[in-house]
Amino acid sequence: MKEWLALVARLVTGGVWVAAGAIKLPDPYESVRAVRAYDLLPESVVPTIGHLLPVLEVVIGFALILGLLTRGAAVVSAVLFVLFIVGIASVWARGIEIECGCFGGGGAKAGASSAYPWEIARDVGLFALSAWVVWVGRSRIALDNLLFRRIPEGT
Repeated sequence: MKEWLALVARLVTGGVWVAAGAIKLPDPYESVRAVRAYDLLPESVVPTIGHLLPVLEVVIGFALILGLLTRGAAVVSAVLFVLFIVGIASVWARGIEIECGCFGGGGAKAGASSAYPWEIARDVGLFALSAWVVWVGRSRIALDNLLFRRIPEGT
């Protein structure tokens, strides 16, 4: 049963990553603006992170959906969700009102802090799904099962 639940967790989390990244890919400068709005990173790395993050999101999403290198993809997914939770909590604590940029957009937005609890709760839930996939490791209907078959002991 846990392998079926891991499949659902993989598909949900992977689908969120693909959607989030694909929305941002056509306008990388919007992604850069969203990263900059958090005011957490040195300006010298903001453009690189802003350009690479949507690509990473899509790659991690497809890896999870396909069940390819699943545990590693889920670890990266979990780490990214922790970073996003910390980022949102940080702007909330500093009184900065920005659109999170999670699904496009980003930058200053009046009244945005009212959405922070929901955004943090969503990311905590997605972190939990990623952590479940890390813990379970193998799941149903995954390329890992074809590529990395378990060899029975004694053969």
